[in-house]
Amino acid sequence: MFAAVVIPSWIQGLKYIDLGAAAVFILFGAAVFALRSVFPKAGAVAWITAKESVLQPLFVILTLVGLFALFMFLLIPYNTFGEDIKLVITQGITVVKLFAAFLAVWAASTTIADELDGKTALMALAKPLSRTKFIIGKYAGVMIAVTLLFLILGTFFLNAVSYKVVYDARESSKEVPTAVECAAAVGDILPGMALSYLETVILAAVAITVSTRLPLLPNLTLTLMIYLLGNIVPVIVQSSMGQFPMVVFAADVASAVLPNLDHFSMETAVAMERAVPWSYVGGTVVYTCLYCGVLLIVSLLLFEDKDIA
Repeated sequence: MFAAVVIPSWIQGLKYIDLGAAAVFILFGAAVFALRSVFPKAGAVAWITAKESVLQPLFVILTLVGLFALFMFLLIPYNTFGEDIKLVITQGITVVKLFAAFLAVWAASTTIADELDGKTALMALAKPLSRTKFIIGKYAGVMIAVTLLFLILGTFFLNAVSYKVVYDARESSKEVPTAVECAAAVGDILPGMALSYLETVILAAVAITVSTRLPLLPNLTLTLMIYLLGNIVPVIVQSSMGQFPMVVFAADVASAVLPNLDHFSMETAVAMERAVPWSYVGGTVVYTCLYCGVLLIVSLLLFEDKDIA
């Protein structure tokens, strides 16, 4: 008689995680197909842009380095007396977000700025393709590539968290969590993953807007500045209270123009073990759509009077 094989609870919990991830991948593929079917011209631009971005060595490098970093987070001894999982979650989400954001800036710069410099955009616009569809298609293509990277790294990260839950319990001499508990722990960080993705969506829109005027290095620098300032917008507004009117006015302009990226951070919620409600994510989706809509309008205005001849 063969002894029954005991499957670890974190592996059993993967069926909940990976089935959900598979469903997201299917929906993502369906959305890409629908884009090409409903909007053939913009969809064709998006598909070509996404394919070029994914086939570039940078996409493979970011994927491999990201997977390696997420794996190493499981092995690093943090010496936090059972709180290692919090550091793994915050660091993992940061890696996934920053790698996806870097791909967005790079892809936006190469697909618009380089094409404008190389005059290849002129060939595309010489066909019956409006500049509006060109910009929207480019943004959609960049987001397809970014979403694919986010899903790959995010799926691996969620699997790693499932393992880390069991590992920390054993290290603390606690009862080993069940598969349902592992899946529930992963489910608690899904809203934070959604917020990180929405932040990447905004940064991609920023990169697309800047790329209509600036090449890669200035685009990367300016987007990084916007990212850093966007995370301290509340601090800027609060520190301006009671100051000179010009300082208050500058702070108000900064809060109106810069994206308030502090709304997308979940580090505090992780540290205090508070789940981010999906209702909050829904409000952030509205904010993201409005802000990206304004950015795309600005990019269209900048691109309309751009001399590409």
